[in-house]
Amino acid sequence: MIINTAAYLFTDVDQPDVLAGQVREHAQAGGLKGTVLVAGEGINLFLAGAQVAIDAFYAWLRQDRRFAGIRVKYSHSEHQPFARLKVKIKPEIISFRRDDASPLERRAPTVAPAVLREWLSRGRDDQGRRVVMLDTRNQQEVAHGTFAGALTLPIDKFTDLPEALSPHREALSDATVVSFCTGGIRCEKAALWMHAEGMDNVLQLEGGILGYFEEVGGEGYEGRCFVFDERVALDPQLHPLRDMPVAEGAETLGKP
Repeated sequence: MIINTAAYLFTDVDQPDVLAGQVREHAQAGGLKGTVLVAGEGINLFLAGAQVAIDAFYAWLRQDRRFAGIRVKYSHSEHQPFARLKVKIKPEIISFRRDDASPLERRAPTVAPAVLREWLSRGRDDQGRRVVMLDTRNQQEVAHGTFAGALTLPIDKFTDLPEALSPHREALSDATVVSFCTGGIRCEKAALWMHAEGMDNVLQLEGGILGYFEEVGGEGYEGRCFVFDERVALDPQLHPLRDMPVAEGAETLGKP
């Protein structure tokens, strides 16, 4: 059984190259595969391997007080969904290119999966406002599934979101808008940017779709959640669409 993990944390990293080297060393020691992005703003991880190796890796990472609070989302597969280990240094752990969307300075308000499920079941938030789910993912991902009735945007990459959202801003002014994505990283930046743009009615879904599946299941969600590896997509029970061995050296699907 392979343990698949997704995790990220925005925090100051003053020497990304040093951290990247340490991550590579510890992941390789445990035979882990996947993709890790390191930047001055934090770390973004998609790693898979044996349970003991996964536990040891995240225990090591949390020894660094910068990452003590990192949240890890788990799922299982019969086969390793990554062909190799890649550790990269990037300008951002998720590229958005907006100076007014830095989670290092603050976070946008969040909504927990259990609370969101209640809101979706009755169609209103706790103040009686209508709830609009805003999908911050690209069209390829949305095609596999999204929340019922969600506002989806015709974008191919995350940096296209501000322009694509512009025509909808007035229509969203009377709603509680919940931004969401796969694991939380994109909707965190998107929600911050929207607040900076004066949209103070925006929340982010804590933990993203995978966190929602893990905590409360699939109520209110239609289809599967696309993931960035050879499993292709996960259903609300976190079962993969495809679960087969990956050829050594093969490219995995998409990119985190």
